[in-house]
Amino acid sequence: MSDPDELLRVEGIRKAFPGVVALDGVDFGLRRGEVHVLLGENGAGKSTLIKTLSGACPPDSGRILVDGAEVRVRSARDAEALGIATIYQEFNLVPDLTVAENIFLGRQPRRFGMVDRGRMEADAEALLKRVGLDVHPRTRVRELGIARLQMVEIAKALSLDARVLIMDEPTAVLTSEEVGRLFTLVRSLRADGVGIVFITHHLDEIAALGDRVTVIRDGRSVGQVPASTPEDELVRLMVGRSIEQQYPRERPERGEPLLTVEGLTRDGVFHDVSFEVHAGEVVGIAGLVGAGRTEVARAVFGADPYDAGSVTVRGTALRRHDVDAALTAGIGLVPEDRKGQGLVLDASVAENLGLVTLRSASRGGLVDRKGQYAAAGRIAERLNVRMAGLGQHARTLSGGNQQKVVIGKWLLADARVLILDEPTRGIDVGAKVEIYQLVNELTAAGAAVLMISSDLPEVLGMSDRVLVMAQGRIAGELDAAEATQDAVMSLAVGTPTTDPSTDPSSETEAPGGH
Repeated sequence: MSDPDELLRVEGIRKAFPGVVALDGVDFGLRRGEVHVLLGENGAGKSTLIKTLSGACPPDSGRILVDGAEVRVRSARDAEALGIATIYQEFNLVPDLTVAENIFLGRQPRRFGMVDRGRMEADAEALLKRVGLDVHPRTRVRELGIARLQMVEIAKALSLDARVLIMDEPTAVLTSEEVGRLFTLVRSLRADGVGIVFITHHLDEIAALGDRVTVIRDGRSVGQVPASTPEDELVRLMVGRSIEQQYPRERPERGEPLLTVEGLTRDGVFHDVSFEVHAGEVVGIAGLVGAGRTEVARAVFGADPYDAGSVTVRGTALRRHDVDAALTAGIGLVPEDRKGQGLVLDASVAENLGLVTLRSASRGGLVDRKGQYAAAGRIAERLNVRMAGLGQHARTLSGGNQQKVVIGKWLLADARVLILDEPTRGIDVGAKVEIYQLVNELTAAGAAVLMISSDLPEVLGMSDRVLVMAQGRIAGELDAAEATQDAVMSLAVGTPTTDPSTDPSSETEAPGGH
């Protein structure tokens, strides 16, 4: 090996599935004490590459070398023996087991043929201390939030004496404070000589944490550059073209109010929320985690109940907690959890695209499958969904293409009011711009869009007006011209003027959600 510090190298890796070549000659190397960022669009082949390294998906051809020697990684056990650990976006933890049991699952220390719980919990406590997680080893995993689950996964990887740690989108669902703690831990692991493969769509994280970047496009490695490379050059390498405008909002003439929300209240969650969204308009909702953004969106859609207030579409009041009424009125919801709430993962692309229109496409109890399939094909082509075919299961699509399918079913249903909750989370910059252009098409055609996002530049770049929520209330409204990050954050962290005797959140912070 030319580089004595190189832990891992892949050469000419190729992997094909029926109808699609996922990897077509990828080269990649990782040194000791290095954070090597793997960058590429959704569907570029990043996930397939890490599956070949973790033993979940052996390559068809090419070589994997560890410490300069060629190895075969045919299973997770092979990867573990080589010191390779992978932390996927979907955590591989058992909710009803304790933290210690999850860390040492299948490898519990034994004494006299029995599990040595004292030693297991002591070893787990030492690992938890190393990753900076103040949790008792006997705590059930189901009691932990996302950030703590991630730290448990990292502790589990360290228990394997991992020399190579692969992290797939580890910051996708973390707050900025949690991201900071994760970065501190990653830097500590790097200082200990661990080689880290870091996959992210957040370009600002690359210079802050990375050492080198390998860019993958259409299943091929197209370049290796320093982490200090300017963002516009990284984007050009990723998508094969320059993206002149990151937020290409076009503002058509505003029409009549399509959605009117008045005095919407749910005790302890949100209170007296009122706003309008007009035809041709994008209204953004910003706020800190726990402000109540997602809860309001779900109540408007009828998915969750509310205690007081009204939701009106084109002058017609909707029944409370009635999704059918919302659908009939032309409201669509793209939820923040696309896998858990937006898709039927084991159904095909065509079946997912046709979910909302299934009833209207039925006659006498029989579904017009041919018509549904043709309509799904038109939508998939319009949205440029990368897939082997309409019969491909949604589970096997990349995150960006899954999101296109979730949005596509509402296009097929001709939704006139579309609620987008975290529409570009975990999606690469190229796919983001495609979704923004789609928002432009919808508003140009007279639709109204309500967009919730934790990405503040996205809210500012794509909204015509911004509503800022704090502690379950609308703290203020800003026009596009006056909406700045400072203005939004000053409202988001401030306390709205309320009457404590009528404010359900005056004693306790609004729970959960956005």
